[in-house]
Amino acid sequence: MPANTTAPSGSSDAKKPGRKKGRRARLFVIVLVLALVAGVGYGAFWSVSTVRASYPQTTGSIELKGLTGNVDVKRDSYGIPQIYADSDSDLFRAQGFVQAQDRFWEMDVRRHMTSGRLSEMFGSGQVETDAFLRTLGWRKVAQKEYDTKLDEDTKKNLQSYAEGVNAYLEGKDGKDISVEYAALGLTNDYKPTEWTPVDSVAWLKAMAWDLRGNMQDEIDRSLMTSRLSTKQIKSLYPDYPFDKNKPIVEQGGVSPVTGAFDPDAEPSDGIGEETVEGATEGLNTQLSALSDTLDEIPALLGPNGNGIGSNSWVVSGTHTTTDKPLLANDPHLAPMLPSLWYQMGLHCREVSEACRYDTAGYTFSGMPGVIIGHNQDIAWGFTNLGADVTDLFLEKVSADGYQYDGKTEPFVSREETIKVAGGRSRKITVRETNNGPLVSDRSSEMAKVGKKAPVTNSAPDRGDGYAVALKWTALDPGKSMDAVFELNRAKDFKTFQAAAEHFEVPSQNLIYADTEGNIGYQAPGKIPVRVKGDGTMPSPGWTSDYGWEKEPVPFDELPFEYNPERGYIVTANQAVIDDSYDHMLTKDWGYGARSQRINDLIGEKIKRGEKISTDDMQTMQMDNQSAIAAELVPTLLKIGISDESVREAQKLLEGWDYTQEPDSAAAAYFNGVWRNILKLAFGNKLPKELRAKGDCLSVLPATSTGPVDEQTKRVRECGQRDPATAQPDGGDRWYEVVNSILDDTDNEWWKVPAQGRDEAIENRDQLFARAMKDARWELTAELGKDISTWSWGRLHQLTLRNQTLGKEGPDLLQRALNRGPWHLGGGEAAVNATGWNAAGGYDVIWVPSMRMVVNVGEWDKSRWINLTGASGHAFSAHYTDQTDKWVDGDLLDWSFGSDAVGESTVDTLTLKKP
Repeated sequence: MPANTTAPSGSSDAKKPGRKKGRRARLFVIVLVLALVAGVGYGAFWSVSTVRASYPQTTGSIELKGLTGNVDVKRDSYGIPQIYADSDSDLFRAQGFVQAQDRFWEMDVRRHMTSGRLSEMFGSGQVETDAFLRTLGWRKVAQKEYDTKLDEDTKKNLQSYAEGVNAYLEGKDGKDISVEYAALGLTNDYKPTEWTPVDSVAWLKAMAWDLRGNMQDEIDRSLMTSRLSTKQIKSLYPDYPFDKNKPIVEQGGVSPVTGAFDPDAEPSDGIGEETVEGATEGLNTQLSALSDTLDEIPALLGPNGNGIGSNSWVVSGTHTTTDKPLLANDPHLAPMLPSLWYQMGLHCREVSEACRYDTAGYTFSGMPGVIIGHNQDIAWGFTNLGADVTDLFLEKVSADGYQYDGKTEPFVSREETIKVAGGRSRKITVRETNNGPLVSDRSSEMAKVGKKAPVTNSAPDRGDGYAVALKWTALDPGKSMDAVFELNRAKDFKTFQAAAEHFEVPSQNLIYADTEGNIGYQAPGKIPVRVKGDGTMPSPGWTSDYGWEKEPVPFDELPFEYNPERGYIVTANQAVIDDSYDHMLTKDWGYGARSQRINDLIGEKIKRGEKISTDDMQTMQMDNQSAIAAELVPTLLKIGISDESVREAQKLLEGWDYTQEPDSAAAAYFNGVWRNILKLAFGNKLPKELRAKGDCLSVLPATSTGPVDEQTKRVRECGQRDPATAQPDGGDRWYEVVNSILDDTDNEWWKVPAQGRDEAIENRDQLFARAMKDARWELTAELGKDISTWSWGRLHQLTLRNQTLGKEGPDLLQRALNRGPWHLGGGEAAVNATGWNAAGGYDVIWVPSMRMVVNVGEWDKSRWINLTGASGHAFSAHYTDQTDKWVDGDLLDWSFGSDAVGESTVDTLTLKKP
């Protein structure tokens, strides 16, 4: 039954038997932590009352300026809100108010990041990040979108949302909004300002940045030219294995086009290719500096590159126990606290022209509408398509401008002022060419070496030097915000496709199901058509022989499927369509290890004549089989091992089913062996610019000799280092690299010269034997001598960190804001993709950030879970109340209909028209 709505309450815990003891325990911890913090000067600012002052009111009533009627906000026992209103404007105004109640600190930090204003909050340490983001100009582009591109209804919804946020902020000091503001007040006098519609639009630019495709691969390939041959580089980027891993679209669904892209054409003859035989120091130093700069930019969604991705699939009612489609989705993103996602429902009490929404799912705090979920007619999910929508251009520059087709063109320049909390403002000048902003301007190292850039036969005179420009589809104004609201209102595949056409950036795979039993897929996005080259290497910017055509790939020529004969569709970042397709979407697909496993799980069940249930979909999401283990273990077991301790570890692999459960000793050992295979075969052979900062691979023991305590010290020191993204990362590209040479036992990659006391390695079997030795010592140092106590989860840990002060604040403050660790199963390129980086260690660096299984047409039988919880308040009962269930693979019941929502409601807040 709904709670009494006459008296306000800060939390629903008091109404739940069995939670009072937990609440007292939490408050005791708060008091203890704050007492400790007081020892370093924070206690005067923090108290239990300060912490609780920012908790949202969830019962009773509040007058909300601007409403045309009363709005009900119903929260379940996990604090997930469902909003009921009678007009679009009231619905989105309430959404802004409620999200600000739970997550305003997160919203405020995000908008400062997207506008390059982090220094205003956090001081001089963020100036370089701000300078780079100002150079990209996300906020500037978002403003243009709002002013010139977006539909009037979209702008009204954005304005209503902003007014709801501002109604929440009115009259509040920072400490009344979030405990982080109280801590921030110790170092500066920052105060939150009003929310604007453009703050919401700019967030899509951050999303697009983290899902931008192959930019890092483009840099890496170019850097490799300093040390590796063209053949070696190609072997590290194998062709997609269409013979074993199915693309998304297998039949029809694409309008015929001709001559746009020749998949058999020679590789790009851009700058990278030309410099293989020429001087590379200048360009490579610039690109290395750019790569370092990118590492410093906050990745709001997760590490970009191999391995990062998502799963989604939809099964037709022909093959389900419900006789209607089932749709699953779990985007793989960086673990963060609070979770990137915010669960909620947006309901018009009666759907009409005045109030057009009845939808629920996952959205981002700071954005109106629902990003992933369902309405009363259709369900949809997203995965990253991975289209190549960025290119780097080497520009010939001088003080007067940049050269293009033999002429000097003036830069488009602007001056930006970066305000710094507690310090003096800094001014920067942003210069743009016809290929985009000069990102090399943001690095003194890149600017210094521009004069050393390589000169090719087609290059102009060296003159003042060279610079690097970034061309990116997201830097052009678009209509992606329109697409969000259009998806929320879509009723069938036609209106779904119409919405998808406007979802220009980031380019995503969209899957679909409806209550009529139809399923479908659409590849949307603004995808460039290149004049010349394939986007895998930087290109010359001084000639019109390169660059992009004026118009992108036409939407009606992008791949789609509708009710395919096989009865299901799987998207997991694999190739969208085979290489007979006439347009080039990218050369850097994920390699299909996850997608093929999902295809196999579904296909085998159908082949047996079995129907797929909601439980089956949920079980598939937690599948943690290692594809590379299935390939390598038979060979590893054939290696003769004389060392008894290593042989003992090798025996763990006998009879192992390749599943990576958290309590599995075999999974722990295999992943240790895999990491050391990558280190020996590839890690030390790559250019120094590609090795991780504080590269853990370089300090791991290379031999089993030496005292255990010395090995332990080296490994533990390594584990304390920042696991920066670097190659080799262990993603499924590396599965394919190793698979492609597995039978070539004398391949050059298997050979390692003698070093110190280590003998030279001459072939695959010797390298595998060494990797098994090294893994035995590494795990002994980390987990102990007794292999019966080993477990994958003890190595493979998840710690959730508050995204600001939980990373950069004092240690005691970090302990107060962060949670964990949890011991996880799963792993690299498993369906249960708890990713780790082979260059940095086994800690979890990306996760299924949420999971959902939608029971189409019987919406109240759907299930969902978030990584953390609804609240961004560090000591709220809903801060991480879903995490334990997420770890176990459990899902919560997902109420949608008014009756089901009413039954699950524990708190009701009425937002009243003044």
